[in-house]
Amino acid sequence: MTDHGAEETEIPGMTLEELLALPVSVPLDDANRALSLRRSTGYALARSGRYPVPVLRAGRTYRVARAALLRVLGISPDTPAPTADTDNTAV
Repeated sequence: MTDHGAEETEIPGMTLEELLALPVSVPLDDANRALSLRRSTGYALARSGRYPVPVLRAGRTYRVARAALLRVLGISPDTPAPTADTDNTAV
């Protein structure tokens, strides 16, 4: 038996590296991804003024400040980005 009303699609978030590489302001779609929100949910929250962080509106475009996004996620902007080089031995 299948429950046709339930969506089980996982919403991919962003890695720490991706979050720290974001520009000063990001489109709402990117903020939605960082917060693991579906696109329709994110836009509905933005329109109703209930988005988890302040939303800037310029014409028909919604943007979110990176600093506010990192703050709500509990990430310090001073957090060093992870590196691929795991061998930190001095030569």
